[in-house]
Amino acid sequence: MSTTLSKSDFDLSQIINGVTIMAPSPFGFHQDIISNLVLLIGNHAKLNKSGKILTSPLDVIFEKGYNVIQPDLIYIRKENMSIFDSKGYIHGVPDLLIEIVSTSSVSRDTVEKYKIYEKYGVNEYWIVFPELKVVEVFVLKDGKYSLFCSTENTEGVLSSVILTDFKVKVDEVFEG
Repeated sequence: MSTTLSKSDFDLSQIINGVTIMAPSPFGFHQDIISNLVLLIGNHAKLNKSGKILTSPLDVIFEKGYNVIQPDLIYIRKENMSIFDSKGYIHGVPDLLIEIVSTSSVSRDTVEKYKIYEKYGVNEYWIVFPELKVVEVFVLKDGKYSLFCSTENTEGVLSSVILTDFKVKVDEVFEG
């Protein structure tokens, strides 16, 4: 029996401010970081029964046809799971989004997506810089992001507002 796959089965396109962007699939170290964060956040969420961690490709639909984003990682608190529909899309605002910066996505992740996530009210946004082994955590306050934590300034400890009592050494994020 053969299975025929279509482009939509592995669609890595996003719509950012009305423009369709096709991103290459992540490789190597990027995948290691995703795996590490899924385990770290997933274990924390399971232990605390607090929510769910999801990975790309998964559409977060802020505004159909205008801003449909595929963050690397998505965290939704259990009380907000209604935004995750039965077809596997997210219609609404996740509690925490994480982007892992690659050479081709620096501006998109640090400027464009930053502004979009801020505009739609994502409570917490992490930007991961693999080459620097740094994670910056931004928290929404009065409609604007402010830097809550940078592993450059916290002796390498990553913490979160959304993930209560979550503290990990940044080295755990970049293992592999």
